[in-house]
Amino acid sequence: MSSPVSLPPSPDVRPGRLPALAYAQHFADASPRLTPAQAVLEAERCLYCFDAPCATACPTHIEVPSFIKRIADGNLRGAARAILEANPLGGMCARVCPTENLCEAVCVRHTQEGTPVAIGRLQRHAVDALLESARPQLFTRATTTGKKVAVLGAGPAGLACAHTLARLGHDVVVFDAHAKAGGLNEYGLARYKTPDNFAQREVQWLLDIGGIEIRTNWTLESVAQLNALRQGYDALFLGMGLRSTHQLGVPSEDLDGVMDAIAFIATLRQTKDLATLPVGRRVVVIGGGMTAVDAAVQSKLLGAESVHLVYRRGPAAMSASVAEQAWAQTHGVTIHHWLAPVDILAHPDHSGHASAVRFARQSLVAGKLTATGEIEVMPADMVLKAIGQQLGNPVLAQAGLTLDGGRIATDATGATNLRGVWAGGDCRAGGLDLTVEAVEHGKQSALAIHAQLTGA
Repeated sequence: MSSPVSLPPSPDVRPGRLPALAYAQHFADASPRLTPAQAVLEAERCLYCFDAPCATACPTHIEVPSFIKRIADGNLRGAARAILEANPLGGMCARVCPTENLCEAVCVRHTQEGTPVAIGRLQRHAVDALLESARPQLFTRATTTGKKVAVLGAGPAGLACAHTLARLGHDVVVFDAHAKAGGLNEYGLARYKTPDNFAQREVQWLLDIGGIEIRTNWTLESVAQLNALRQGYDALFLGMGLRSTHQLGVPSEDLDGVMDAIAFIATLRQTKDLATLPVGRRVVVIGGGMTAVDAAVQSKLLGAESVHLVYRRGPAAMSASVAEQAWAQTHGVTIHHWLAPVDILAHPDHSGHASAVRFARQSLVAGKLTATGEIEVMPADMVLKAIGQQLGNPVLAQAGLTLDGGRIATDATGATNLRGVWAGGDCRAGGLDLTVEAVEHGKQSALAIHAQLTGA
């Protein structure tokens, strides 16, 4: 058993923990842009491999050597075209893609020298140059087909699907539950990864192709709604992501100070003045993925005195990349492994508010997580839950969609068991839960929808 822990005298959750100027500094761009000279020098490190492993490792199959060669030649517009032809959300993916696990992991420079070409930063350099140019639109729509497609969800999968269909001449209406389009790009990523309102600037660029209408504040609540969309449109793409978060399933989970990390990040993203956003002095984040890291680091940047990220398995099992884990530790987050939450303790003098989390130490016994009998208690004014999300919408099963592990089952093109209905992104079974993969899902489903609608 662990030693007794002294609980905080009172809950300490408040805004304005930092000097006013510190917020802008703390939430500035996490990855400063390359200068033109830096970009050329980095591009010239590329070996321009034939059958390049970096292109194969990219879920959207961007021709990486091709766009990097264009940067080296000073042709940024051509570089951006090579990127956006394959990935219409190439600007966002350049910022948030785990390139260290994908393209850069297999870069020949990495395997030979230990330092890959900075593919993600070069991709951002080219796309940003295009979006800031006098003529940012590269593409024109094909002749209108007269076909109309509905897309549920204005996240990466839905936007990629809509843009691809619009380019092919179809009219698209995108329905989304939020007030803004963008999905997790707008509401679910750390603020320092996408500063300067980039998510909305990218959405506007996508819409500038024409033929796409966004309808916000629209929620799928009944089978009748879904059937009406199937009857009123020539095809339907489901890209609504995952609506609800998993619960810890421990006592006192409903105490004040306990909240979903996704909701915390969404609130932070939409708060104009971060000095007004309350944060606990002692924060405990439960989870092991990118959302947990984003919530933990941003809590620290808001002025939390101590932030502990707690995961029930070992470091190798964390879905947050090694780079993300190092980023958290660099910013003062303490990471704990092999601890599973048992219950949340209420404050003795403020019984409606959390004061600590009790954890049971775990170990692997015959491949199964087993409690060792050791208990640890961590004081906390704020507890953020980041243990994954789920579809959370009973309408889909009620409508007859086949589910697999709680997500929508599809074939390789995203086609579901319902005629004329496709699905992609996080709501689709068997994925990696990556923005870049969601984009590829949307793109491939759009091509399949186009083929069916036109007989191509």
